[in-house]
Amino acid sequence: MIFTPLDMNKLPRGQVFMYFSKIAPTGYSLTVNMDVTHLRKKTKEQGIKFFPVYLWLTTKNLNKQIEFKIAEQDGQVGYFDCLTPLYATFHDDDKTFSLMWTKYNSDFSVFYRNYLENQRNFGENHGILCHPELPPPNAYTISCIPWVKFEHFAVHSYDNKPYYFPSVEAGKIFSCGEKSMLPLSITCHHATTDGYHVNRFLEELQQDFDSFDVQL
Repeated sequence: MIFTPLDMNKLPRGQVFMYFSKIAPTGYSLTVNMDVTHLRKKTKEQGIKFFPVYLWLTTKNLNKQIEFKIAEQDGQVGYFDCLTPLYATFHDDDKTFSLMWTKYNSDFSVFYRNYLENQRNFGENHGILCHPELPPPNAYTISCIPWVKFEHFAVHSYDNKPYYFPSVEAGKIFSCGEKSMLPLSITCHHATTDGYHVNRFLEELQQDFDSFDVQL
């Protein structure tokens, strides 16, 4: 995990960042339906859990753009070399959830093994955090509400600290003709990302959904 400082005076969108972070803090959300027909088919054929595949593919594509990885460390604005998914683990016994994270690895098989190991080691721990330590500073929020087919989902909170990472939420998979569709919401800080960045992310994520084929 590497943090690289940015010179805001030289950053092409430096003035935009200052305006939407200091003068008029602004976030936005949008929800789209993603085609996961191929992805569901492949995960079932290979006996792979769908949720960690969703975590990995989403993180992989967010990591392609610096704008999604911008953060503030000790008053310095910069970006991390990669993001780590911070997600909710649901407890059937008391219907609560706890937060867990799995360090991102560009090799899906490594990420998947680490995800399963985290579930074995920490999955039964209750409280806000499953892990005994705090999340890493490059952790972004990604989750899923598998019971609800939503039309839109949004979360904005910039009160406690400067936070510029995106938040991603998936809903209940539903059928549309012969296709399986996944509601996907992304919430961004306008200081760091515009519609261009979100559109590129969604297009490349869909391409990965359509071509996923990993043998463990």
